[in-house]
Amino acid sequence: MKEKASQFAPANIALIKYWGKRQSPLNLPVTSSLSVSLPLGTHTTLSLTSDKDMIFLNGNEQSPESSFAMRLSAFLDPFRPPNTYFRVDTKNEIPTSAGLASSSSGFAALVLALNDLFEWNLSQKELSILARQGSGSACRSIYKGFVEWHKGVQDDGKDSYAEPVPSQMQDLCIGLWMVSDKEKPIDSRRAMIQTVETSPLYAAWPDTVASDLAQMKKALSENDFLLLGKVAEENALAMHATMMAAKPAILYWLPESVAALHKIWSLRKEGLNLFFTMDAGPNLKLLFLKKDAATVKSLLPNLQLLDVVAKPQHPNLLPN
Repeated sequence: MKEKASQFAPANIALIKYWGKRQSPLNLPVTSSLSVSLPLGTHTTLSLTSDKDMIFLNGNEQSPESSFAMRLSAFLDPFRPPNTYFRVDTKNEIPTSAGLASSSSGFAALVLALNDLFEWNLSQKELSILARQGSGSACRSIYKGFVEWHKGVQDDGKDSYAEPVPSQMQDLCIGLWMVSDKEKPIDSRRAMIQTVETSPLYAAWPDTVASDLAQMKKALSENDFLLLGKVAEENALAMHATMMAAKPAILYWLPESVAALHKIWSLRKEGLNLFFTMDAGPNLKLLFLKKDAATVKSLLPNLQLLDVVAKPQHPNLLPN
């Protein structure tokens, strides 16, 4: 066992969304999903201490009673050597709980650090299964590039894991359109439960995902950006529609989010191949090709542009 272990994991953006669980304790999803990793993510350093768990987020020690610290400590419980505690220093390069998938990179980095600290030498598949139990989408952040999370059918979750997707897509870019970096009014876990239990539109969601996933994999294999953008945008809107139909309604969008949607549709109508996707939050992730990056930046100067190739390295930001 090492004295200290430090690891980085990338955040991922789901192009085909994960929304809803068939089993909660192990985070087993109703549907499969597909994502692309970002060059931004989470750095985590892990060590042991003899006093108490010490959880630091972006340099600030978290209260043991905070939801963040309690969630991490509970996840670490099965791995504690007798009479020891963990010190976790984690730094997010993206806002926590703002709908930018910080939990995906956070739990993936934590699992990678555990594997390094205790020298388990687990396979990527095993690491993916373990990360999934902290946060479902974290199973995809074990890898870089395009990644599919297989929903699986077994109750023990051994067939629910992520793996890379072959792709010819080499020039995809993502722009982060930040509408708000404030914590979400309802976290994704509670929102998922509420949607599954009360939304009359959710019954159609599994079939929608199955069709969209097949189309997305076709787009990746054929380097068809227009198909990729179309399917990703439609899938995101379908997910948000199921939330809006929940009782009570779940609406993460802000007025600025709606204005951004109309701006993107207007630019596309004018001939710019620009699409969006949205996770559980008000912020947008814009999809476009590298050749259009300068145009997109000139039209949307506050956009943060990320160069997302098949296997992005960290960090890999396009120049402003």
